[in-house]
Amino acid sequence: MKTRISLYPYVWRLPLLIWQGLFFVGPLVLMVAMSFWLVKNYRMEPDFILKNWDKMLSRGYFWDAYWITLWRASLAAVLASLIAFPASYTLAFRVSETTRRWAIFFLIVPFFTSYLVRAYAWQVLLAESGPINAILGFVGLGPLTMLNTGIGAMVGYMTLVLPLVVILQTFSLAAIDRNLIEAAWNLGARPRATLFRVIIPSARVGLIIGAVFAFILSYGDFVSPFYLGGSKPPTMSILIIDTTKSGQQWPRAAVVAIMMIVTLFTVAFAAVGAAYGRRK
Repeated sequence: MKTRISLYPYVWRLPLLIWQGLFFVGPLVLMVAMSFWLVKNYRMEPDFILKNWDKMLSRGYFWDAYWITLWRASLAAVLASLIAFPASYTLAFRVSETTRRWAIFFLIVPFFTSYLVRAYAWQVLLAESGPINAILGFVGLGPLTMLNTGIGAMVGYMTLVLPLVVILQTFSLAAIDRNLIEAAWNLGARPRATLFRVIIPSARVGLIIGAVFAFILSYGDFVSPFYLGGSKPPTMSILIIDTTKSGQQWPRAAVVAIMMIVTLFTVAFAAVGAAYGRRK
């Protein structure tokens, strides 16, 4: 008896495959190929040379930008996760479902406006003559230089990722089986033990995914390090812009972009393994 192969599941998957091919795989392949091209008289010519890779990977400014970007993105992921957790815990366990829905709605509202507009607003707030420094000066703690520094860039990162991290953590915490928490209480577990031995392990996937999203968005962000961080020292996204402006070196900019993508894939796969891997 012949086995009939149904094409129905593949038909529904076809739009996703076409989308990924046109907007991710295709541009990625082109960018990899471009990294081996040659620039002559400000024009790119197809070739296969390793000069672009050698030029970028052997320069100290490239690795300075790489490590500062990795450090800032990691710090943003940690800070966003720690700052978001008390709010997420409150929304998941301490308020009614109606209040939680309204809170999620208001967390989504910032995404209705342009991220660039919000970054410009922070330029006014973080300026030495801005309202934040005015308050700090009134209590004797200022003025502080926050704009065009790493602090300004980190504030921009939090503006970008914090609402999303709160939402992801809230959904993960709200999905925890309450019977597990009640069982821990009945067995005499204190609140701190219940938090670290029941709640956080049960919400591990959502907590890690939220941190990964914060890392990815911060790692590739251009607005915050440029407009709030002063672009000094440059991050990888700023280095791409500087490279393209220097003699139309798009192949060398492609090298920077590929290194960013490789790093993001490495972090993402490691995080997914930690999230969905077996617990000891």
